[in-house]
Amino acid sequence: MRDPHSGVHSEQGALRGEHPGRVADPIVKVRDLAWLEFEKPDLAAAEVFAGAFGFTTALRTPDELQLRGTDPGSPCVLIRKGPRSRFLGPAFAAADSKDVLRLADAAGVKVTKLPESLGGLAAELYDPSRLRVRVVADTHELAGLPSQAPLVVNAGRRVVRANAVQRPPREPARVQRLGHVVVQTTRYRETLDWYLQHLGLIVSDFLYYAGQRERGPVMSFVRCDRGATPTDHHTLALTLGPSNRYVHSAYQVADLDALAAGGQYLLDHGYRRSWGVGRHIQGSQIFDYWRDPDGFLVEHFTDGDMFDCSLEPGWAPMTASGLAQWGPPATKDFLGITPGRESLRELRAIAAALRQDNEFDLSRLRGLLKVATT
Repeated sequence: MRDPHSGVHSEQGALRGEHPGRVADPIVKVRDLAWLEFEKPDLAAAEVFAGAFGFTTALRTPDELQLRGTDPGSPCVLIRKGPRSRFLGPAFAAADSKDVLRLADAAGVKVTKLPESLGGLAAELYDPSRLRVRVVADTHELAGLPSQAPLVVNAGRRVVRANAVQRPPREPARVQRLGHVVVQTTRYRETLDWYLQHLGLIVSDFLYYAGQRERGPVMSFVRCDRGATPTDHHTLALTLGPSNRYVHSAYQVADLDALAAGGQYLLDHGYRRSWGVGRHIQGSQIFDYWRDPDGFLVEHFTDGDMFDCSLEPGWAPMTASGLAQWGPPATKDFLGITPGRESLRELRAIAAALRQDNEFDLSRLRGLLKVATT
């Protein structure tokens, strides 16, 4: 029987003339994601789900909700009250305020003070997809909170737990930190190059449509460049598609038991799993995806890859089976093809994108449609 994962691992590197995955002289090099910003009409429902998912509320006002993990630092998520649910954009942490000033000067924008609840400075830019991107520095640092400790595990014949049972409680998986965000864009190459040039990000892995490698990649997993210090395999992932939109965001938890028991807690409280549990290929992390009450896709993850600046990008074809090493097949909900309001919106976006000047053309549409069947 043929291994469905044969050929999808991306240890293979670039061919001559392909995208190098980095630029030689970026304006700044951001250190990490700081937080993500959303707008939602029902902050109460958002907070209830957040607690079940594993966040701790750092700030609650009638008009704003700040959600944090157990790690010290900034909140992971800012939610402001608004007339409709929408993703406002990411904020990246700069090394210091000098980098914020340098970036603002290069981009021709002003540096502004952030609200007192956050502290610090921000440069507000827009990427080629018109997604708002903030780069911040000197923000307040929240003190760390008690976190779930990974379980002590008897692995193979290595016995470290004797005369003691494992009884992980069925409780929310305590979010430790924000890991990454994935966004879709109709101008993938232009948007990718913008992030590499402006924020100093570097590519860990490229994916391309089968039979279309000569046209270049259609997805990239992009990490921060902190030199010899290993960082998450991807802090940002970009994928070509018929609309500019949020895809999902991911939050680290302690281990597989925390993730699985936390997932059972979410099921017990009536929330909807989108896909999981499984282990990804690009990034290697164990994953579990959920829909929040507003329909946003959010991920618990653990045991992700950490790369320093020395690794060059891998290249692999994009396939549905290539999304995971093990676990259930990718669901229609995760792939965005479940019949309903979202898939209808995407169909309308396809029709509109094909009439506009962007990178999503008929050839790319055929490549995308093949992904769900391979």
